Amino acid sequence: MSTEATASVSTHILDTGTGRPAAGVAVSLSARSGPGAEWTRLGGFTTDADGRCRDLPVLPEGTTGVRLVFGTEEYFLTRRAEARQDASANRDGGDGPVFFPEVAVAFAVVPGEHYHVPLLLNPFGYSVYRGS
Repeated sequence: MSTEATASVSTHILDTGTGRPAAGVAVSLSARSGPGAEWTRLGGFTTDADGRCRDLPVLPEGTTGVRLVFGTEEYFLTRRAEARQDASANRDGGDGPVFFPEVAVAFAVVPGEHYHVPLLLNPFGYSVYRGS
């Protein structure tokens, strides 16, 4: 999907607490053309049953930075509601606030490259990396 003038991005989320993909998580994609430039929102997406956002757009020409914001609060609140039906599965802080209501990941890109950025998520920690 990428050309020499643009970069492309893909992502998915794995809930490491359950060992399953995180479905239904809102994801916002933004880009900018330099360190001091403003972020331009390119769209909002939702992870599918496999925890993936399949149709992220190719980045605009001149993009040097990308930001993914994962709206994890609603996901964890939904998990809590489901866990109340199975008390042994409720290990994510009970009724208190969600510890990570969102996860923002900003990274640099160069033209012609593809960046796959998975999010490994649990109620009290997360990790991201450049995948393949």
